[in-house]
Amino acid sequence: MSLKTAALAAVAAIVLLTASGPTRAETLRIGTEGAYPPFNQIDPSGELIGFDIDIAQALCDKMNVECVFVRQDWDGIIPGLLARKYDAIVASMSITEDRQQAVDFTDPYYSNKLRFVAAKNAKVDPDNLKGKVIGAQRATISASYLEDHPFKGAKVKLYDTQENAYLDLASGRVDAILADRLVSYDWLESDAGKNFAFVGEPIDIGDKIGIAVRKGDTKLLARLNAALAEIIADGTYEELNAKYFPFPIY
Repeated sequence: MSLKTAALAAVAAIVLLTASGPTRAETLRIGTEGAYPPFNQIDPSGELIGFDIDIAQALCDKMNVECVFVRQDWDGIIPGLLARKYDAIVASMSITEDRQQAVDFTDPYYSNKLRFVAAKNAKVDPDNLKGKVIGAQRATISASYLEDHPFKGAKVKLYDTQENAYLDLASGRVDAILADRLVSYDWLESDAGKNFAFVGEPIDIGDKIGIAVRKGDTKLLARLNAALAEIIADGTYEELNAKYFPFPIY
């Protein structure tokens, strides 16, 4: 073997190793809240966990990029995206007309309905909330619904996080809360929620949850949609769904 041939062979080997190795040169920064279990939360070791986190990681794997998660309070999560603190938001964000003025959304990755939650022994009737205090997380679909459909005689109290809304419900500072049914389902299954239950019927507002990217970032949007279609087709999505809920949420 000539020196030139050996050199070419060595270069080819390096290229092959680089192409097939685990190193991912591209990074995708994901903004999330970290206070919305079971979708995104902080575990005792300080790590982000939840359905949103698992979905984001599965999409990054399909795109062959490294996921880097950035925590951001909910109220500032869209401004953080626009300020380029991260490249996409995976934080159980509802696709709404108002938000579509500021960001672009992927195809939905799950669907949602709203439910009232109250103490099991409480006399709370969603059709008659006069004199009741109703809680919801600020800047959410639940808060918007309460604002758009005022309940006569009821007082609305808004919270910075869903967790704080549950704390006030548990302590009796509010009579009921309105929240995403999936988040409330998870809370009701916990020790903290064992004395509480859904009241009234689900409120179907056609809510779809998507991943937000900056306006005009069509390349990233297309890659995320393609990756989402892949994890649905190959069964990855179904496995992640089953990890958190005993029923389909897509």
